[in-house]
Formats: sequence, structure tokens, C-alpha cells
Amino acid sequence: MSVSDLTPLSAPGGSTVRAVHDEFHGDLLEVSMGPHHPSTHGVFRMIVTLDGETIVKLKPVFGYLHRNHEKLGENTTYLASMPYTDRLDYLNSMTNNWAYAVAVEKLAGLAVPERAEYVRVILAELTRLLNHSCLAGFLMQDCGCSGTPLMYAFREREKILDLFESLSGSRMMCNYQRFGGCRVDPSADWLAGAQRLTDGYGAFLDEFEALLTGNEILMARTQGVGRLSSALAISAGVTGPALRATGVAHDLRKVDGYGVYPRFDFRVPLGDHGDTYDRYMIRILEMRESLKILSQALAGLPGGPIMDPKAKLRGFRPKAGEAYGRIEGPKGEIGFYLISDGSANPYRYRVRPPSFINLTILEDMCLGRTVADAVIILGSVDIVLGEVDR
Repeated sequence: MSVSDLTPLSAPGGSTVRAVHDEFHGDLLEVSMGPHHPSTHGVFRMIVTLDGETIVKLKPVFGYLHRNHEKLGENTTYLASMPYTDRLDYLNSMTNNWAYAVAVEKLAGLAVPERAEYVRVILAELTRLLNHSCLAGFLMQDCGCSGTPLMYAFREREKILDLFESLSGSRMMCNYQRFGGCRVDPSADWLAGAQRLTDGYGAFLDEFEALLTGNEILMARTQGVGRLSSALAISAGVTGPALRATGVAHDLRKVDGYGVYPRFDFRVPLGDHGDTYDRYMIRILEMRESLKILSQALAGLPGGPIMDPKAKLRGFRPKAGEAYGRIEGPKGEIGFYLISDGSANPYRYRVRPPSFINLTILEDMCLGRTVADAVIILGSVDIVLGEVDR
């Protein structure tokens, strides 16, 4: 493919367009969407090559938010890295904290009190509700809906953020988990607030689905669009709702049974087609299952300490070794790989980010589709650039 001598033309949204010639397709247009573009969910760029309206090539370009997270982790104490994990998937700091805590607890051989395990589950499922609600709202925005679905989602998100703020002192950057438990014990009033939210969230989902799930326009825009096969998803390492939308029953809450998840009765929803509509529906169904888990966890929350009394956070130096800790985050498997040399800092600190890995199959899902389809396909993958770039 050779680039013509034409000067790039300006296009809406900060894009540029230039003519290219391909020996197989003839004259094509190369459109640069981003890095500052309303459809790219952050500082992200898609270089899309078009034959008319049809995508024949798509190159994702990222790294604009790179801040050296992993190297910082190797030059920072174990505990001091906890607030840095908040900045990965900055919508879901509670689950980021938990995955990192699991890795360090494996490395140091720390136990977690039963009450803390229940609290972690409660916070993780509240986080899943928050993430999936926002994803559905943003996806509707990408489809060209009015702002109503997004505002409905943000209304419910605010209620969850209020709970996080009252527990941790921060709405988004919570820095709440600790090795061997949790930082503070939730009060009776906080638990009552979490119960009220759980009891009322089903009514919001009913309202949301009545507006969207059977909507003819939404179904026309999303069904059959951005198909992903289970074989490609597995080979590319895709996890989370994007994988389960292809029909693969892989959920670490069931596969690994970490924490106290084996005690709860819930199912893993699966899709049939792996398209954008399935990815939307999986998240709606997962929110229903999260409400089941929350009801059981709140009802069965035991007493006792919130931290392992043997856990010493000052002067923390785990013995030499390595460990990988992972959990089922809202976007998929989030994991941390740590190597200890016995010092106060990790010798090696590595993040397994679901947003970055799930993004690698974007071109495969977009080939043969239109530019408008690429926007909603990207939205259905559900990425956060803080986690992609690190």
C-alpha cells in the first residue's frame, strides 16, 4: 500500500483523512479517528482504512497515557503500590486492589479473615454493577441514542460511589484493600445502605431493559455486528463478558473459586453469537447475578476481625519467591505477577490487564463492517485507557 501525495484533509472530531492506493482494492481512504475523538473512550486512536464505507484494515494506536506503572511498582514498597492500582481501571479501583492483594497474599502466605472475604465480595459485586451499568450507558451513546440511558446509568453509579466514599474516604481511588484483609470495617449503617441499594437495583434494571433490550433500533445496530468466534477469543486470551458472549463458560469466580465465591449460588450467563448485542446482554444478565450474590453475602456476613492480626504492613518483606494472583474483574481477568527477592520492593511487578488484551481483537471484529459499526464495536469491548496504557 502506498500513500498518495495528497495533503491530509481535516475531518470532524480531530480526525484526518488521506487517500491511499492498494493494488488489490484500488483507491482507498485512510481515516485517523483520534487520539482526541468522542468515540474512542479516552486518548486512543484508530487508523481505519476504508473501501467506500467498508473497513478493510484497522490499526489501534495507544500509549498516550503510559505512565510506567510496572517499573514504578519495582521501585516502590508493596503497600505503597496499592493506590497505584486504583489508577489502572479507574472505574473499578476496588477490584484492582483485590487482585493485587491476592498476589501479595500468595507471595507472603497471608490468610484473610472470613469477614474480610465477604466484604471483598460485596465490594467486587457493587463494582461490577457500576461498571456494567456505565458500559451499557456508554454503548447506547455510541449507538447514537440520546443521553437518557447514560444519565440513568450514572444516576445509579452515584449511589454506589456514595457507598465507596463513606467506606474508604474516596469515590473512585479507594485504596481500600490490604494484605490480609481490608483497611476498615464497614459499619452497620453502611451495610444497611448497601442492602437498600441491592434491594432497589432490580427496579432500575427493569426500567433500563424496558427502554433498551427489545428496542428495534438497538437490535438492528448490534445484532450480527462485531462477531467474535469462541476459537479466536480463546486463542487471543480474551476474558470476561467478551469471552462469555461467545459461549465459553469461563468465569474465575467459578473456575478458581477464590475468596468465598463457592458459598454463593449464582450462574454464569453465556451468549450464542459473540456479537455486540450478546456482549450487551451478558452484562445485563451478570448484573442480575451480582444482585443475587450481594443478597447472599449481606445476609451471611459473619462477625470477627477485618484484618489478619499476623499481617504486619510496616517493614513488609515477603520471602523470596514468585506468585500470580488473579480475580474476575468486571472487564475480565485482572492479574498481578510478582517476584520477591526478600527486599521491601518487588523484584518484578507485572500486570495482566483485561482491557489491553481484549482490545487486540478489535480489527478482527471490525473487518467488513462500516465506520459507524466500528464505534459501537469498540464500545462493546469495554476498555479503560488507564489499564491499556499503564
